[in-house]
Amino acid sequence: MHTLNLGILAHVDAGKTSLTERLLHTVGVIDEIGRVDEGSTHTDSLPLERQRGITIKSAVASFTVDGVAVNLIDTPGHPDFIAEVERALRVLDGAVLVVSAVEGVQAQTRILMRTLRRLRVPTLVFVNKVDRAGARYAPLLRALTERLAPTCLALDSVEGIGTRAARSVPLDAGDAAFTERLTELLAERDEALLADWLALPPGEAGLPYPRLLRELAAQSRRGLVHPVLFGSAATGTGVAALVSRLTGLLPTAASESGGPAAGTVFKIEQGPAGDRTAWVRMFSGTVRTRQRLGYGEGREGKVTGIGVFAQGECRPSGTLRAGQIGTLRGLGSVRIGDRVGERGEQAAGEREFAPPSPESAPPSPEFAPPSLETVVVPVAGADRAALHTALLRLAEQDPLIGLRREALSGELAVSLYGEVQKEVLQATLAEEYGVRAEFHESTTLHIERPLATGAAAEFLHAEGNPFLATVGLRLEPAASGSGVVFRLGVELGSMPAAFFKAVEESVHGALEQGLRGWRVTDCAVTLTHCGYAPRQSHAHAVFDKSMSSTAGDFRHLTPLVLMSALEQAGTTVLEPLHRFTLEIPAGALGSVLPVLTRLRAVPRTSVARGEDLVLEGEVPAASVHALELRLPSLTSGEGVLSAVFGHYAPVHGPVPARPRAEPDALRRKDYLLETVRRTTGARDQGQPVRP
Repeated sequence: MHTLNLGILAHVDAGKTSLTERLLHTVGVIDEIGRVDEGSTHTDSLPLERQRGITIKSAVASFTVDGVAVNLIDTPGHPDFIAEVERALRVLDGAVLVVSAVEGVQAQTRILMRTLRRLRVPTLVFVNKVDRAGARYAPLLRALTERLAPTCLALDSVEGIGTRAARSVPLDAGDAAFTERLTELLAERDEALLADWLALPPGEAGLPYPRLLRELAAQSRRGLVHPVLFGSAATGTGVAALVSRLTGLLPTAASESGGPAAGTVFKIEQGPAGDRTAWVRMFSGTVRTRQRLGYGEGREGKVTGIGVFAQGECRPSGTLRAGQIGTLRGLGSVRIGDRVGERGEQAAGEREFAPPSPESAPPSPEFAPPSLETVVVPVAGADRAALHTALLRLAEQDPLIGLRREALSGELAVSLYGEVQKEVLQATLAEEYGVRAEFHESTTLHIERPLATGAAAEFLHAEGNPFLATVGLRLEPAASGSGVVFRLGVELGSMPAAFFKAVEESVHGALEQGLRGWRVTDCAVTLTHCGYAPRQSHAHAVFDKSMSSTAGDFRHLTPLVLMSALEQAGTTVLEPLHRFTLEIPAGALGSVLPVLTRLRAVPRTSVARGEDLVLEGEVPAASVHALELRLPSLTSGEGVLSAVFGHYAPVHGPVPARPRAEPDALRRKDYLLETVRRTTGARDQGQPVRP
């Protein structure tokens, strides 16, 4: 049997979960359609999802269409939960992007479509809510081609749009305008089709319609064109047509058992005892119960249980085959993003992980990191350890929740996408872990970039260097978005591999706080000098740490050298800017513009849409929440704001330092040395500091 792993994506409130319910009802998986406002939907199973009427965690439902097993992945629509969407995109064969016929193309819709196109995920567009007052057809099609993709092609027309009796009607060969648009779009991407079209004799109507349909299916499965379907999840019109077109317009994967087992973990669930269940998309081979699998970097475990999604639920199974999505139990330390695969006996007797080939798995998407940080404190002081444990577990389930613990104060800080995510996290801690916690006011996360090149070095046995190590580093600016790149400027065999690894890990750790306390990024760090004291001992004695280098020497010395190089280079602080779309009544413009100015928002374009005005521009991430709070009173509750991360830009005005950053902890050599001495108990300036 073939499998289609299908993602349902949308801007919040476009009707994505309602469409999922209608799809499951249409194919016979559920007998009654759940309602978001009543908290009775099939895929929103968490209590918080039912209470708030939003999707927080990705959920999988399955059904069969024309002999193809479809795994339907319902993803969150709210921007605060973009990490869930990111993980789902890694395992999709195709996607349905839901757009509201009333609200149209919104900011999050554009972000999702850009990502789907960059990853070459074949995508259908379903225009929902054609039965709602204010629904549009021709203007919306123009917006789809102008703001989403010029390759969007409507396959339906709509009768009675904007009324409860609205009905989608498939376009066919009898519509000359449709066949002409279809031919033009397909011919632009197929030279043979273009040549045959141009060679048609005068008077001939056009290319055979069946050939056009075959080419439409082929180009849609390759992600070259994006068919647009119209309907309503509320009334059901157009949904059956969507179901029937899924397997024809989107690619399917064969569930074959050949080749080595290889898959990707895209979700983790943890039980009360900390046991983990990994949600995996298999790209090749077969996993069986009691089979030993490798995952991540050098980890291994035995599969103790397998679940496979079928007919709306996850059912126990003895195997998980290529193309399928299922759950694996028994991989104790598995993490989201890990590749799982077979470990076979090699010639040398070593067990080696066989990861998926680059062709077998899609590239990882690149969503922006969280732009907010908040300090979390327990309501009862005795719960501090429990809070830390709970946050660690939540961070493992969502890697983009960055957990940071202050070395001096012991405070816990988490990085988040927005205020809604913070509220959900607070409720999750209370309901699932029994930990009541308070969240301080959110702080916008800035970044630092080096301004120039800096270099520094500390040498073994030199005055002022209490560590048995030589480390020299050169730090240089790199391209925007490149992150931190570590390079070797010395020969690989000049010291043990463990020492190189200690230097590299320490470089990344030290750059978490720069000169102003913010994370340093977009730089290249080169190891220019290295040296160590070989294993030594006194006569007739065992190995002596006081005479021999250890990885700890390099872990403690590297931050000293790196921060000296960073001080020499200097840094600039940048703040995150969000792209916003603001829909307001035209009469409210006079009261909204002054507020935008005070919040440092810059409108770039304005378009009239009936009695409304649509503003697009940029706003500092720090001002988004304040704008959300002010908007209802400024627009009599009619304003709608959508904001998504755009880019980083230099801070204008006073440069902010990171609140609660460890004061000079990674910049001042004397402070660091004293910290190491206090930690290790070393007091004698003349003796090496032993980690």
